[in-house]
Amino acid sequence: MDISMMLKALGEPTRLSIFQQLLIRKHCVRSLSKKLGITESAVSQHMKVLKEAGLVYGERFGYHIHYLPKQEALDGLCEAFSEMRQHSLDLCRDPQICQCEFREEAKK
Repeated sequence: MDISMMLKALGEPTRLSIFQQLLIRKHCVRSLSKKLGITESAVSQHMKVLKEAGLVYGERFGYHIHYLPKQEALDGLCEAFSEMRQHSLDLCRDPQICQCEFREEAKK
């Protein structure tokens, strides 16, 4: 799972909107097109990027493909952000303490 690829894909506002819509319910390209006011072709291009990033998958339903978010991708993003949050909480923020490796080498 490539977190940076996922974040890059979600960094584009239209793709983020598409992904947020998929978190509410399944959508086909036509449904997303009407909901977001963009062409079906544009939605398809955005879906391609989201699929390549591992964020969504499609299920065939008759002539249409309904898209959904990949739960594993969401779990991975949540885990990555949880780890970042914990590192930030554990970080020494005392302005009187220098943790720079350069200072450690200078003491030797």
